Amino acid sequence: MTPSDPHRPFWGSPVLSSPLLLWAAFILAHLWLGVLNLYGPGLPFGDVTIVYRFWTDQALVSNYWVGIDGSWVYPIVALVPMLLARVFGPELFPNTWLSLVLVLDIVAFGVLTGWGRTRRNTGVAWWWVAFLLLLGPIALGRIDSITLPLAIVGVLLVATRPRAAAVILTVATWIKVWPAALLAAILISVRARTQVVVGAVVTSIAIIAVALSFGAGANIFSFVTQQSVRGLQVEAPVSTLWLWQEFAGVANTFVYYDRSFLTWQVRGPGVEVASMLMNPLMILVVIALTLLALLAVRNRVPVQDLLPPLSLAYVVAVIAFNKVGSPQYVTWLAVPIILGLATNSVGRGRPFRTPAIIVLVVAGLTQLIYPYLYGYVLGLNPGMLIVLSVRNLLYFVLLGWAVATLWRASRARYSTFPPDDRISEGWLPAVWPFGVERALNEDRDRPVDYDRLGEDELAS
Repeated sequence: MTPSDPHRPFWGSPVLSSPLLLWAAFILAHLWLGVLNLYGPGLPFGDVTIVYRFWTDQALVSNYWVGIDGSWVYPIVALVPMLLARVFGPELFPNTWLSLVLVLDIVAFGVLTGWGRTRRNTGVAWWWVAFLLLLGPIALGRIDSITLPLAIVGVLLVATRPRAAAVILTVATWIKVWPAALLAAILISVRARTQVVVGAVVTSIAIIAVALSFGAGANIFSFVTQQSVRGLQVEAPVSTLWLWQEFAGVANTFVYYDRSFLTWQVRGPGVEVASMLMNPLMILVVIALTLLALLAVRNRVPVQDLLPPLSLAYVVAVIAFNKVGSPQYVTWLAVPIILGLATNSVGRGRPFRTPAIIVLVVAGLTQLIYPYLYGYVLGLNPGMLIVLSVRNLLYFVLLGWAVATLWRASRARYSTFPPDDRISEGWLPAVWPFGVERALNEDRDRPVDYDRLGEDELAS
């Protein structure tokens, strides 16, 4: 590969390619983040040690099951990892939670790296390590840390095992809703739509049936209505407007603690209207992205050029236009980035270096905001308001990059020709142990010149 090759991994060297060093860094990163969660400042592990354990206490001690006996903010399967964290007793709940996350991340990391059988995704794996360290303890200390490895495995399987990918992503969606954005992108992009739909529908029916058998009734869908009545959380991008207004001394604008949702929110002129409009605005943005994606499908954009940026666009849109801006939402961005980098590492798709770097910056700024200096954000420290504003602005930069990439793909010269099987098949190789990794022939190892592809088809 030449230095100017756009498909060359953006991060790698002979030293960093050592599997032993890579795995050691991955494990040590988790140990470090575990120490920060257990002993670091700012109570980053509060949701796990206080809220999650309280919900399991209610279930096992008081026989009141959230999501079954009453409404809940999370989908019903989120109870499963919380209950698993009690296997060794309530006193070890935090340690068991960290161990559970570590095991799931090890599985996803093994799938990504081929368990040492291939070094194709070494640079991608190092990106994940850097992402975890930059994001900080929150990367392990929320329910989102359970869905992250599931989603990574799901997107890595989608090229060769679309039904299995749909099942895994559907289970993740019933833990925390955000992987539904990945499922939507897959449904639009891949050819095996029937397999994806069947896998998702059958899995959802099975989960709903089990929940109903325990007497959940309509509470199984209560997470939808619970989220719709929330106000504007402090870290949400839209809330930045009112934070600066309060800093400027605008009357009746202030930050307050909402005891119903256990979070800090903003209040001021126009907040109620903005809160009411955010969900419809998010839906409109998602519809616009879907129309752009359908245009790309109509113009026969290969899946490897469509799925990674579309996944990123959907996920960023859900964050950027959300009433809630919790720091753990940044973990969602890792999945489309890993998908884009992994696709690019075999010479497929569009370069993903720019969003990969931006997401690392977003992760670092987020750790600065929470948990260490969150009090300064609430106190409207101008320096921290600038940090928060820059972090929130970068969401829209990411969204703009994804939209521009989708638009360029849909207008590329190959759009008037049927997809070439050499490009469409094997765009993301099988991953062990879910399939024997295919030996890519010399032609598939070579990056595809899409402009020349159109000319060659025309000439023939």
